[in-house]
Amino acid sequence: MKPTLHASDLFILVIISLPFFYLAYIFNTLPQTVPTHFGISGKPDRFSDKSAMWGIISFTGGISMLLFLLFRFLPNIDPKKTAKYSAPVFNKIAVAVVLLMCAINFIIINSAQTGAFKFSKGMPVVIGLFFSFMGNLMHSIKPNYFAGIRTPWTLENEETWRLTHQLGGKLWFFGGIVIAVASLFIPEKAMPFFMMGCILILAVIPIVYSYTTFKKIEKREKKS
Repeated sequence: MKPTLHASDLFILVIISLPFFYLAYIFNTLPQTVPTHFGISGKPDRFSDKSAMWGIISFTGGISMLLFLLFRFLPNIDPKKTAKYSAPVFNKIAVAVVLLMCAINFIIINSAQTGAFKFSKGMPVVIGLFFSFMGNLMHSIKPNYFAGIRTPWTLENEETWRLTHQLGGKLWFFGGIVIAVASLFIPEKAMPFFMMGCILILAVIPIVYSYTTFKKIEKREKKS
């Protein structure tokens, strides 16, 4: 299978380009010196000339494009040839990643414009929706070495992979909704800590579950 791009991929290029158009539109209204880094409190702790915004947006946009191409062509570069079974899912993940990075770029530009990083005003919603979307897809990801909950136990046993991704999909879907909704009620200063705690839970539970499930399956197979 030769790597090919489709006409629909032009949509991706448009999405990646949107933050550049937005920055160009508001560039003259930005102060000459803008904040380019913020502490956990949301207050700026590093400043640069506003021209540095082009580099920041280009870096984030470049990562977005690289991740898109990686997921888009995984079936072509997978030496085990297992990624092809999840090609439609990987295409959806590629689009979701581009939309996530685009939203982050808009938040970065807005933070430079306002001089404050309002964490609870956008980022939790974006990340929460991303987790929910990924959770909705997770049960469809077939065993592979590139994407999904890749622990030694899920990669060793296909049933462990399936059960872990069923649990992980539900956990991520509802966990993402909780993160997005919680941003409406949790105080802004507490939101970063709440986010880190939620992400830690969403990461650790599937890993532990994959281990315990593998051991149960292993024990069952030894008895049979």
